This record gives sequence, C-alpha cells and structure tokens, in this order.
Amino acid sequence: MNTSKRIKAKAEQARGRVKEGTGRAIGNEEMTAKGHAEKSKGDLREAKEKAKGGARKVKDAFKP
Repeated sequence: MNTSKRIKAKAEQARGRVKEGTGRAIGNEEMTAKGHAEKSKGDLREAKEKAKGGARKVKDAFKP
C-alpha cells in the first residue's frame, strides 16, 4: 500500500473517531453521524488499498 495513501486513510479514520466522540459527548447527533461517516470512508480507503496490494502480489506471482 502506498505510504501517503495509508497515512491519508489513517488520518481520516482518526478525524472521524474524534468527531464521533465529540458529537456523542456534547449530544450533537449530526456531528456524531458525520464523524462515523468520515471514519467509514477512511476504513473503505484502507481496504481498497489493501486489496490493490493483494492483487499486485497475485499478479507478480504469475509472472514468468
């Protein structure tokens, strides 16, 4: 996985967790939902990059 994309995914996950926690602490449902969505977006970005890396490994395994 590309290091810059990994950092971006982890940062997105962290921002989402902070927003979600802050929203819960102050009782703001909208902030909680936005934080959850941002965290999920980071999770998906990380999963996509891991899948791309796995596909590259399989492709390289079949090279002559």
